[in-house]
Amino acid sequence: MGQPNPTPAQVAARTAPRGVDHVVGEQVTGAQSIVRSLEAVGVENVFGIPGGAILPTYDPLMDSAKLRHILVRHEQGGGHAASGYAHATGKVGVTMATSGPGATNLVTPIADANMDSIPMVAITGQVAAPAIGTDAFQEADIVGITMPVTKHSYLVTDPDEIPRTIAEAFHIASTGRPGPVLVDIAKSAMQERTTFSWPQELALPGYHPVTKPHAKQIREAAKLLATARRPVLYVGGGVIRSGASAALRRLVDTSGAAVVTTLMARGSVPDSHPQHLGMPGMHGTVPAVAALQKADLVVALGARFDDRVTGKLSSFAPHAAIVHADIDPAEIGKNRAVDVPIVGDLREVIEELVPALRAEQERVGKPDVEAWWHQIDTWRETYPLGFSATADGHLAPQHVISRLGEIAGPDAIYVAGVGQHQMWAAQFIRYERPNTWINSGGLGTMGYSVPAAMGAKVGEPDRDVWAIDGDGCFQMTNQELATCAINDIPIKVALINNSSLGMVRQWQTLFYNERYSNTDLHTGHGTVRIPDFVKLAEAYGCVGIRVEHESEVDDAIKKANEIDDRPVVVDFNVSRDAMVWPMVAAGVSNDDIQYARGISPAWERED
Repeated sequence: MGQPNPTPAQVAARTAPRGVDHVVGEQVTGAQSIVRSLEAVGVENVFGIPGGAILPTYDPLMDSAKLRHILVRHEQGGGHAASGYAHATGKVGVTMATSGPGATNLVTPIADANMDSIPMVAITGQVAAPAIGTDAFQEADIVGITMPVTKHSYLVTDPDEIPRTIAEAFHIASTGRPGPVLVDIAKSAMQERTTFSWPQELALPGYHPVTKPHAKQIREAAKLLATARRPVLYVGGGVIRSGASAALRRLVDTSGAAVVTTLMARGSVPDSHPQHLGMPGMHGTVPAVAALQKADLVVALGARFDDRVTGKLSSFAPHAAIVHADIDPAEIGKNRAVDVPIVGDLREVIEELVPALRAEQERVGKPDVEAWWHQIDTWRETYPLGFSATADGHLAPQHVISRLGEIAGPDAIYVAGVGQHQMWAAQFIRYERPNTWINSGGLGTMGYSVPAAMGAKVGEPDRDVWAIDGDGCFQMTNQELATCAINDIPIKVALINNSSLGMVRQWQTLFYNERYSNTDLHTGHGTVRIPDFVKLAEAYGCVGIRVEHESEVDDAIKKANEIDDRPVVVDFNVSRDAMVWPMVAAGVSNDDIQYARGISPAWERED
């Protein structure tokens, strides 16, 4: 994992941008002030597209020796690239766009980053200050539009406010619960002259995230964990964001509890760890779902108790006491009543919980969890993850993704789109370290994979980065392959091409009597290929490979791994009838999980 951005204290303490020759009190334009402020907070990469209102900033940006600007092909691609960069490196991702439609094209990636707590700063141009509110050309109230989906938003009309605003934006984006911050800057503020002055300190009287947990709550949590007979650690993406994976491993080993990692937390605990049961929720493993249902204690660490994990909320973990630790106090008790709330940074919470638990174990002894693990192991043996051979002669997508994970290995970064391929990638690739699994979890944004993989590769250039995408998602943002080819960003794309909107088709199969309304994409099966993805890849300056037989899978993956001078697209033609199992249907109890179609585990119902 790369080095994080400077801490807020380091940012605020600086009096000048790094590596920029200037004198104290130097007169600059607002546009130059933007560039110098970005240099001051340690930004190295910006993903964006110029346009009229942001154009004054692009002129001094050309002179910067510290900032690499990557010209994307769509603002949504720039936003998702900033997200992928942030997720892979832990640094704040930066995207830039012009006013009006340029800014509104950033709404989806901003909302996506907000749902998944991704530190991101979006800088947008705005029409000149006197024109604001007049319905000027390419004017949009982007601050008002994005207010519900940002951590904070700024409108800057005074060039003197630019350094302070950018310093605050990076501080807010990267501290507490991370999230996106929008900085909308009027074109007139970019063009006017100002005296560049970096803030000596940040004054945010209403913003003081609590990072240190309350000692009493830590002791109460330790008491419950030391005496529970059926404990489960329910690990969410907050553990990844806080860099708490090493501390979490110590808690897992000390507690003896079962562990489940949500879609956003894959890799926070190695899949090879014997206490790890996999992913919970709608498409989680049977052992993970069952353990939460039968637990007498659930310790939620940076998780949201969202509907895709809990199923029918009133029936979720019905006999469990709940410990909920989160940096965001608004999350605690939002969906599920909590017995022990803990507000704090997850790394600090876990680092204090481990010695408290050890002390409590010395006082009362370790709980007897032998029967609990016997039950869990029975579930593991009876209901392992697996898949059946396809009946139509096309590839099994689970086999393709499983082989990709085995060949590319645990040091690669995997970035998924949204849908069936996302779930299979979460299920069938074994993740051994944090920040190797990147996806759009909360918002479920189709088109996320390719631009986010591009951002991840920029942030981690020495790692193989595989975008695992579906043919539907891929067609939404594949123009960023041009960005990758031109800018020497050699991502690899595993295209899981079932010629369908796969997850929608699965729901039509299960819940709509196999009435396949508007889900056939005509991209692979039969003689019609619109588009032909191999030709499309080649047109974008990439290598295109098509795989139609199981005997070709390994060689194609290995060939793609050997190519490192341009992007590669591997078009895997897979069965459209393959489905994601296990599955908990929306709105029903997790007790009703189906291991496969029409097959449910046999256990006593908790009514």
